[in-house]
This record gives sequence, C-alpha cells and structure tokens, in this order.
Amino acid sequence: MGLVYGTAARFLSLFCCLNDNFYWAHPTTLWVRPSFIGYAHHLLGTPHYPRSHPRPHLLKRIKDATRFKIALATEAHAGFAEQICKEMESSAQVRGTGIAKRTPELVQQKMREGKAIIALTPDGQWAGFSYVEAWSSGAFVANSGLIVSPAFRGMGLAKRIKSKIFALSRKRYPRAKVFSLTTTPAVMKINSELGYVPVPYSEISQDDDFWAGCQSCINHPILLQKERKNCICTALLYDPATHKSRVAKVAGKVSAVLAKVTKRED
Repeated sequence: MGLVYGTAARFLSLFCCLNDNFYWAHPTTLWVRPSFIGYAHHLLGTPHYPRSHPRPHLLKRIKDATRFKIALATEAHAGFAEQICKEMESSAQVRGTGIAKRTPELVQQKMREGKAIIALTPDGQWAGFSYVEAWSSGAFVANSGLIVSPAFRGMGLAKRIKSKIFALSRKRYPRAKVFSLTTTPAVMKINSELGYVPVPYSEISQDDDFWAGCQSCINHPILLQKERKNCICTALLYDPATHKSRVAKVAGKVSAVLAKVTKRED
C-alpha cells in the first residue's frame, strides 16, 4: 500500500508542477511554490507530510516578501527608469555575464504601454522590475529586464515579479510562445516552475530585431561565431499548446492512479 501511495504522490507532484496556477498555502510554504510530494501525501492522508509549525526564519521571509506592492507600471513610475537601467548594467558586470543594454527611454515606453511590472516598497522606492517584449508579429513574447534592487534581494521578490510579468504576457498575448534567454540559474529555476522547457535556439524567435539587441552583450562574438545556433545563454520556451497537452496527459495518469488506490482501499 505504501508503494501505491508513494506512486500516486509522485504523479500528483508532477501534475502540480505542470499546472502553473496551482498553489498550496500551507504555513511553512506560503508565498512560494509548495513541496509538491508533501502536498500529494497530504491529499492521500499518508503520514509523510510535515505538519510542523511555521519556523521563525520562514515567517520572516513571508513578512519580507509580502510588504512590497507589485503592480502594473505606468507613466507615473517613469522617474525610476534611469535607476533601473543602471542597476541592470551594474548587476551584469558583478556577475561577469553579458546583457543586452536597455535605455531609460525603452523602459519608460514599456511603462506607458502597460507592458511592465514594478515592485515598490511601502515608502515608494523601486524594488524590482520587468517588462514584456513581443517579437515576430506577436508570435513570440519575452519577459525581459528582470531586476531586483540589491537592498531587497533574497526575499523571494524576483519570483513574485516573474510570476506577475508571466501572467501579464499570457493575458496580452494568450497564443504567443513565451521564451527566455538567460545565464542566471535562479531565473532558469523560476521559468521551469512556470512551465518553460529548454529548447534549441532555432525554436525561439528568429526576428532580426530581437537578435540585434544582443550586439551590446560581451558574448556577442560567440553568438556570431556559432551562427545564432548557440551561445552562453540557455534558451527556454513556454508553448501554451504543448503545456496544456502535458497537463492533460499527467492529469489522466493521476486520475488512473487514484482510481487504483481507491479500489484497493475498498
């Protein structure tokens, strides 16, 4: 019976991973994506799910993460554009990685168009930012320029901004494929949780205007040498059509396993 429960738990955990609208507000996992296997065991009534009280350091992270206001950026936030661009560039230099440079004018334009998300502290300081960029006549969308001010890192803010900008992309371009080029492990992890999968460069936008943005990156010579087929960045893609089929397939397997569990209990 334990083996059956464990198998069902793993199917449920995979289903939760693929369903990017699924969250579980257990006190020890509030505001972050849950321990899926633990939640699955909880659903099945097995004793493997930790029912401990919230730990102090997790409560502090919850408090820190919820004190920010994360909202659609508007022209009223245009005054932060220069600070945001400077932080994007300086953070890339610290990491020693390349980045396509953004101008304050571009950031302000995204704010005016309603294609950006900004995080603000209670006293009105900017804490984080990201924006949406459409390519190939709207067939592809990129969530670009994700940045968190150094003073507010380590609080889960990047994940919350990423979730918001992803939701904005899906709302404005529901049929578009959402892609990402990144060297940052944390961004790769967040994207993976949202349903992105690694793909070759040939499966993301081939719009020349998009690739022109890489000219300011320190790794641009590598991109040219490899004829835009590969570079330092990892390409990730969220395809709405493929994602739905994956969720449906796993949901079917979950139902089949739960049916077997119920039958054995009877």
